[in-house]
Amino acid sequence: MKRVFSGVQPTGNIHLGNYLGALRQFVELQDDHECLYCIVDLHAITVPQDPKVLKEHILDVAALYLAVGVDPKKSIVFVQSDVSAHAELSWVLTCNSYTGELSRMTQFKSKSHNKESAPTGLFTYPLLMAADILLYDVDVVPVGNDQKQHIELTRDIAVRVNNTRKKTFVVPEGRYLKEGARIMALDDPTQKMSKSAENIHSRISLLDDPAKIKKSIMKATTDSEGVVRFDPETKPGISNLMNIYSVLSGKSLDEIEAAYAGKGYGDFKKDLVVVVTEALAPIKTRYEKIRHSDELIEILKDGAERARAIANPVMQRVKDNFGLGL
Repeated sequence: MKRVFSGVQPTGNIHLGNYLGALRQFVELQDDHECLYCIVDLHAITVPQDPKVLKEHILDVAALYLAVGVDPKKSIVFVQSDVSAHAELSWVLTCNSYTGELSRMTQFKSKSHNKESAPTGLFTYPLLMAADILLYDVDVVPVGNDQKQHIELTRDIAVRVNNTRKKTFVVPEGRYLKEGARIMALDDPTQKMSKSAENIHSRISLLDDPAKIKKSIMKATTDSEGVVRFDPETKPGISNLMNIYSVLSGKSLDEIEAAYAGKGYGDFKKDLVVVVTEALAPIKTRYEKIRHSDELIEILKDGAERARAIANPVMQRVKDNFGLGL
């Protein structure tokens, strides 16, 4: 089976965009791939974190992995910093990359915009992401389209090293989201849904209670036409809500348009509240069952051990090819 790696930062409650864009793929892939799913806590410290809060968020995300359907018997679920080779390989890749290619990363440019100086970790974290992937001889990386540039950088560095250091790395392929699956912010459908947005009603998180879900959907930005019609260019707000409705209900966009012909946004939003609430309720129930259990800790410890069994030989191959160590 082909090997898959992906990870999510432990920076708070996972939202609907993360779930529909990434976590549902995690569940689909584990049936016919060898999957490693990581909580990337080293990535989280590119910005200041409260240590106690970060530890809680690590467990939150791990529990949500399991709650949405990731099976630890089929997949390896672990915490990034529990496998020290991630940081070790990141340094080797840092020495085989260039400031020019890192400075072109659009996410760094957006996060450092109008700042005289920015944390070095924000500049170099694509190299840690590359290490995450290359450390496991990964074939496939499921990511959002906003991460495509980082996958291309990973591939470029892998090929660069392979050209001078034998066959050191497997060159991975990105598995990108289908165009219609990208979920945007509810208050500004030109921006993707984000955990860090100040407006809590810009997103729906997987653990939101029904009252919060209802308020966020009813406040969601639409347009003045009042017609439920899918048109991302001129009607991005209602189109975003229709995407959510379609993915969670299994109904096509055409079926949704037909069902709300002659009806207004109010009727549509009320029904969307029901669709979202019913879809997320089982996830929340499973999450609450596993979150504070000893089983969760044991799964993560076992996952780290299994991950190290793959990572350590790859790291040794890298060290041998670069002449490092004894």
